[in-house]
Amino acid sequence: MTVATVAAADLGAASGRVMLARVGPDRLDLTEVHRFANEPVQLGPTLHWDVLALYRGVLAGLREAGRAARAAGGPECGLDGIGIDSWAVDYGLLDATGALIGNPVCYRDRRTEGVPERVHDQLGAERLYELTGVQQLPFNTIYQVAAAQGTPAAAAAHRLLLIPDLLAYWLTGQQGAELTNASTTGLLDAGTGTWSAELATAVGLAPGALPPLWRPGDRIGTLTPDAAARTGLDVTVPVLAVGSHDTASAVVGVPAQGERFAYISCGTWSLVGLELDAPVRTAASHRAGFTNEAGVDGTVRYLRNVMGLWLLQECLRGWQEQGEPADLAELLAAAEREPGFVSLVDPDDAAFLPPGDMPGRIAAFCRRTGQPVPASRPALVRCILESLALAHARAVEQAQELAGRPVEVVHVVGGGARNELLCRLTADACGLPVVAGPVEATALGNALVQARALGAVHGALTGLRALLRAHTAPRVYLPERSGWDAARKRLGGVPSLR
Repeated sequence: MTVATVAAADLGAASGRVMLARVGPDRLDLTEVHRFANEPVQLGPTLHWDVLALYRGVLAGLREAGRAARAAGGPECGLDGIGIDSWAVDYGLLDATGALIGNPVCYRDRRTEGVPERVHDQLGAERLYELTGVQQLPFNTIYQVAAAQGTPAAAAAHRLLLIPDLLAYWLTGQQGAELTNASTTGLLDAGTGTWSAELATAVGLAPGALPPLWRPGDRIGTLTPDAAARTGLDVTVPVLAVGSHDTASAVVGVPAQGERFAYISCGTWSLVGLELDAPVRTAASHRAGFTNEAGVDGTVRYLRNVMGLWLLQECLRGWQEQGEPADLAELLAAAEREPGFVSLVDPDDAAFLPPGDMPGRIAAFCRRTGQPVPASRPALVRCILESLALAHARAVEQAQELAGRPVEVVHVVGGGARNELLCRLTADACGLPVVAGPVEATALGNALVQARALGAVHGALTGLRALLRAHTAPRVYLPERSGWDAARKRLGGVPSLR
């Protein structure tokens, strides 16, 4: 196969899309063919994902991808491959017949409040980190499962499938768990790369509830007759495992040269870190809140989760619901004219995690810390972006120190790469060049892994990234460090390593 025609289904916490890619040794084309909303639904006290709507969106996108591929002279079967990636930690439960038991619960639901402490009392937080290497965030799968103990759904559960694996199951009839996403759950042994029976038992999972593991590039299966009929594709079309945690695919899509780079996969969350050969599971890494997640080709994504553009997105959503929508481009232009470092917040403060009145929460944080409350929407946006840039810098600096890996450049990929003000502030805060783009790094990484599995391209990550560099044009921001050291001290950040 000289050129692979593949569909990359990329599901984010706010929207999903299906991208059509043509990939070969000298070709890398990517086109969005379908986009759909992904909005959690509050039902009583519980915040759910509408996973059936997500599946409907994926089917519609695959149908459009097949039509577009055939119109462009692609394969008669419609596509050479399909890959699915999504956000991490959330899951669906299947009963013994393979039927879904209710809609998956959203990680922003409050059901895990107090649960991590209970699990740590039982297993020991330090030992848990030594075993899994995972940042102990309150919404990790292990805590969600523990929170569900004793419920009728948990009692009836026969199998747990993470979100991209659940959708792959509906497309192919095959049940499994892709490794890069499985590594985020807090249930995988980072040393062996296999499920930990001890941890599964401790949180009440029945034997066999955790499915067999797939690795990026594995062939999951071909389309069921029903999925083929609903997409207009042939039953021979394979669904391929990719880096199904969207950050794993995004890191593949970082157009880096060499190893001395940090990455920020920036969207609703900012995933800030390094690509390593081995995990860092020291006590200092645990205290700093870093995670070790599996990457493509046996790499380790050593990173810290930062709340990201969620704060800005929630402000925009709230204003829209109040009937007072804001134009983002105008807001960013006005924010750039605002004076710097007037008010700063910690994006990772627990108050900012749930959906709700984000401007009010930011104002409350400022009052609590003795800072001026942002007096206008542009001032609020300036506060959010400067605070996020500081959090980026803090994570980059800590990652270098903890891993013993110096960094010469920071790559920002994902939707945040479009935000010129955030990229410039991040360069200033880090004191390093920021290379922004590609925006579609996740879909590109998804497609590249599929194309390699199909034999259209060859080689290690270095070769895939060389192809990226040949077909993308990132923007470079150089640092101007004025005022950032003092701002860092205000938020208690670590000192600069440079």
